[in-house]
Amino acid sequence: MFKRYSIPIILIVWFMVFTAAGESVAADRMFTFEPGERLVYKAKWFFFPAGEAVIEVLPIVSFNGKPAHHFIMSTSTNSQIDFFYKIREQRESFTDIQVTRALQYREKSTGDYPRDVVVLFDWTRMTATYTNFGQPRKPVTIQPGTFDSLSLIFAIRNYRLIPGDVLEIPVTDGTNVINAKAIVASRETVAIRDAVYDTLLVIPDMSRLDGIVSGGSSLKIWFTTDERHVPVKIQTRIAVGSFVFELVSAAF
Repeated sequence: MFKRYSIPIILIVWFMVFTAAGESVAADRMFTFEPGERLVYKAKWFFFPAGEAVIEVLPIVSFNGKPAHHFIMSTSTNSQIDFFYKIREQRESFTDIQVTRALQYREKSTGDYPRDVVVLFDWTRMTATYTNFGQPRKPVTIQPGTFDSLSLIFAIRNYRLIPGDVLEIPVTDGTNVINAKAIVASRETVAIRDAVYDTLLVIPDMSRLDGIVSGGSSLKIWFTTDERHVPVKIQTRIAVGSFVFELVSAAF
């Protein structure tokens, strides 16, 4: 049961449901991150430490002859969770320089379920093709502005967030395309260890994620209200209980 709802799956679902576009009435584009940014999160399952996730902005690269952003996320469980489900994985995402669409997504795992995934976005044919260990699947049709599961966190940070805004955008893992929607619910104060953050709470409409998460699941994400819109806390409740990810270190 625990294997079905592993920590990376929870993070993927979170990243797949957000970006500030579509119906937002205050979607003024900004640029809120730079190469060198590094965010470290500690995870808890109920009250038990569960592992760590690190998200980084790498230097600008050349992708098909054009400048592109390069993001990376590393996730690992601790020794306690390793007993149930060992996770050692890395995810990479490339977007255009304006962060308006994804270009390529990579995922490698050496845990209990090894993967070597590449999702290539073909914006001429408007398709995304998924391969795992070099074995391709049938391409899926994508819409303009489609993102992968990692690059969405940076897309949402590039817009102003105002309580009451509704956010919507297509996202894909290379096998399915989902039009995800969320609402900027409220402004709240969040305390993590010795730090206190002024944040905006964003909540997704989980009914649009049929087949990805079970009924009754919920997600909440708190972004700072400053110009960086840093996600400082993620809370998810699913069949096996409550997971919380909290920011414990940030370098910009």
